[in-house]
Amino acid sequence: MKNSMTLVFSILFIMGCTNFDKGNIPVFHPSHEPKKEHAPFSDIVEVGNTYYLSGQVGMDHTTRRLVAGGITSETKQALENIKEVLDQHQMDLGNVVKCTVILNDINDFSAFNEVYKIYFPQKPARTTFAAKGLAVGAKVEIECIAVK
Repeated sequence: MKNSMTLVFSILFIMGCTNFDKGNIPVFHPSHEPKKEHAPFSDIVEVGNTYYLSGQVGMDHTTRRLVAGGITSETKQALENIKEVLDQHQMDLGNVVKCTVILNDINDFSAFNEVYKIYFPQKPARTTFAAKGLAVGAKVEIECIAVK
């Protein structure tokens, strides 16, 4: 009897610790960009009220090319791309709580920051680092986490 009760309480404990709430099942949303239909990643993944955005570069999605003008123009375009993804899910940049920024050249940090602070006056948490060889030759890539 003692072993049976231990088993029952163990099962109830495990079930109580496991979240079976449908709201925590990941939803891999298709891209709103028709040309990204076959991309091997989702622009945004929803888990409960948290949204994980894939990195965006300064690409004009109508031409599928990086915008001209260097780090300032690419930063603006990357942030506009993020705004567009958020808009598809009834959110805006005010919902962003964390950004990860990858610069192709750390010397672009100040120029990047001048644009970034205009878009994020609420100052979400952020990690910034430099890496060589970003996708499509970009100077910056930004990914975000947003909460709705």
